[in-house]
Amino acid sequence: MADHVDRVLEQWGAQRPDLDVSSMAVLGRLKRLTRLVEAEQRRTFASHGLDPASFDVLATLRRNDPPHRLTPAELMRSSMITSGAVTQRLDRLEERGLVTRTPSESDGRGVYVGLTAEGHALIDAALPDHVDTQNRLLATLSRPQRDTLSETFRQLLESLGDATD
Repeated sequence: MADHVDRVLEQWGAQRPDLDVSSMAVLGRLKRLTRLVEAEQRRTFASHGLDPASFDVLATLRRNDPPHRLTPAELMRSSMITSGAVTQRLDRLEERGLVTRTPSESDGRGVYVGLTAEGHALIDAALPDHVDTQNRLLATLSRPQRDTLSETFRQLLESLGDATD
């Protein structure tokens, strides 16, 4: 069974047989998968009144130990959103009553971002649906296949400088 990427590789093979386009097989499929996965996740988040960045902020706060609060800098490092988006995202979430910003007790200039009861309840409701969506998207893969893909992606990310240490 062939997919879109197979057709692209076939065309490049015919037009430029001098080039090794095998990297397109991996990266082309990864790009197409990302687009499909993100669309499914957006639908899941939207069913809870969230977008991907809002879900990420709430999930990042929730997965940290109680009282589920971080500084904006910690939140940025621990989430998947950029520094430019943190303030804007926090403003929107605070307007919705999902997070609060409170001054730091030890640093007069610092603030902590924390989940409100409503934010906590919302992320606890959305998270199982998100996990169900992810599991549905990967249902065709066995556990060993998932583990192999995960490790392969980890190695690639680390080789490109995406490491926490």
